[in-house]
Amino acid sequence: MRTTRRSFFKAAALPAVLAAGTRGARTSPVRDSAFDPWVEIRPSLLRHNAAEVARRAGRRILAVVKNNGYGLGTANVARALEPAPEIHGFAVIKLAEAHELRDAGIQKPVLLMGPFDEKDLADMAARDIMPMTYTPIGPQLEKIAAKIQKPVPLHICVDTGIGRVGVPWREAPGLVRDLAVRKTVEIRGTMMTFTEDPEFDREQLRRFLSLCAGLEAEGIALGTKHAASSYGLFQHADAFLDMVRPGMALYGVYPEPEFRGSKLLELRPALALKARVIYVKQLLPGESAGYNRAYMAKERVWVATLPAGHSDGLPRSAAKGAGVRIGGRLYPLVASVSASHCIAEIGTEPRVQAGDVAVFFDDQEGSRPEDFGAASKTSVYDLTMHLSGFLPRRIV
Repeated sequence: MRTTRRSFFKAAALPAVLAAGTRGARTSPVRDSAFDPWVEIRPSLLRHNAAEVARRAGRRILAVVKNNGYGLGTANVARALEPAPEIHGFAVIKLAEAHELRDAGIQKPVLLMGPFDEKDLADMAARDIMPMTYTPIGPQLEKIAAKIQKPVPLHICVDTGIGRVGVPWREAPGLVRDLAVRKTVEIRGTMMTFTEDPEFDREQLRRFLSLCAGLEAEGIALGTKHAASSYGLFQHADAFLDMVRPGMALYGVYPEPEFRGSKLLELRPALALKARVIYVKQLLPGESAGYNRAYMAKERVWVATLPAGHSDGLPRSAAKGAGVRIGGRLYPLVASVSASHCIAEIGTEPRVQAGDVAVFFDDQEGSRPEDFGAASKTSVYDLTMHLSGFLPRRIV
C-alpha cells in the first residue's frame, strides 16, 4: 500500500452478525455498538478461492481452518466451504476448534493436527474427529477401538526436516508398521510439512516419497498422502500428491509477495476489516495527536479518529505507513495505534464525517491484506490471525 494513496448509518441493512467462534469470545447477547470495528466475510469468495486451488492442483482440498479460521471464524469458513465439491475435509490445531466444527453441523472429515491425550482420544472418536499422530499410541487406540467397536481412523505425520512435530523420517517405518498391523487402526492419511526453504524442500520431498514407496512396497496402505500447503501450491507442483492442504490461499491472500504476480492462482480476499469514523477534528499548527505527541501538525489539518486499535488486531506499526480508505480515498494512518483507537490524517479539508465507513483492508487493489501488511511492515499471517475474537463477524 502506498501512503500517498455516507452519511451516518446510511447502510440500514448491515449484514448479519455471526459469533466469532473462538474460545473466550463474548457469548452474552449484548448488542455491538454500530461504531465497533468488524470483520466482513464473503463466502462466495471463499468458494472462488477453493475452486482456484482445485484448478491449480487438480486435487481435492483439506482446508486448514486453524486459528479461528485465519481470523474469519472457524465455523464460518467451514460452513461456507463444506458444500464445495473440491473440499475433502477440514484441519484444525485446537481440539476446541474440532468440536466447534462438529457443533456447527459440519459433516465432512475433521483432522486434529494439534495435541491430545488419551481422554481426548475417546471424545474425538465419539465425535468422528481424526487425530494426527506421530508417537506410538497403538495401545491407547486399542482401548478406544474396543469402546466404539470399530477401528480408529487417523493420519500419520512424518518429520522430514522441519523439526517441529512428526515422527522423524528415519524412525517412521517402525511407527507406521506398528500402527498398520493393528486391526483397531485405520490409516486414512500420511503427511509432511515443508520448511519453505526451496533447496531443502526438495530433499524433504525425496525423503517422504522414498519412505512412502518403501512402505507401500511392503503392502502397507498409507491412505491419502498430502504435503502441499498454500506455499506449496506455488512452489511444489510435484508435491500435490493425493490431496493439497492450503490455508491462507483459501482466504484469498498470497502467502508471499512474489506469488501475487505469478498468475498461477487468481485469489480474492474473502475478508475485510472495517470501522466507522467516530470523531473528526481540526488540529492547528503545533498541536499534536497520539501518545508521546507522535504526530505534530505543521499546518491546519483535519484528522479522523477510528475505534480500532492493537487490541482488535490492528498492528501498532500501521501508523508508520499504512492507510485507510474512507469514501473512496486513501488516507494515511498517523500518530500511534493505541489499544482501541487509531487516527487518520484527512488533509486541509474536512472530507469525512462521523459515521463514515473506514476500510483497513478488503478485496480492492491497493487495499488488500497484502498491501496493508506490507505498508505496516508485518506478515499477512499476523494481520489476519491476530484479529480479535471479540470482533463481530458479518457474513456478506
